[in-house]
Amino acid sequence: MADITITLPDPIAAWIDKQVRQHGYSSHGDYLADLVMQERVRLGEELSLHEVRDVIRVSRASGLGTRSVDELFAEAEGRAETRAAKLG
Repeated sequence: MADITITLPDPIAAWIDKQVRQHGYSSHGDYLADLVMQERVRLGEELSLHEVRDVIRVSRASGLGTRSVDELFAEAEGRAETRAAKLG
C-alpha cells in the first residue's frame, strides 16, 4: 500500500472528519479509498476481482441496513433522475 500526503483547507478537512465519524470509516484513508472506488464505478471502469472482493467484504462488515427495499429503490431512482438532469 502507498502513503500519500495531501494538504486540504480546514473546512474540507473538517467535512471529511465528519464523514468518517458519521459513516463508520476506520480512517480518512478508508473514506478516500471508498470515494475513489465509487468514482471508478461511476465512470464504468472495470474492477479487478480483488477490488470486487473488497467491496463485498466492506458491505458485509457494514451490517444490516434499516431501510426497506422500497426506500432503497426510491433513493436510487432519485439519484438516477438527478444524474440524468445534470447530463441534460
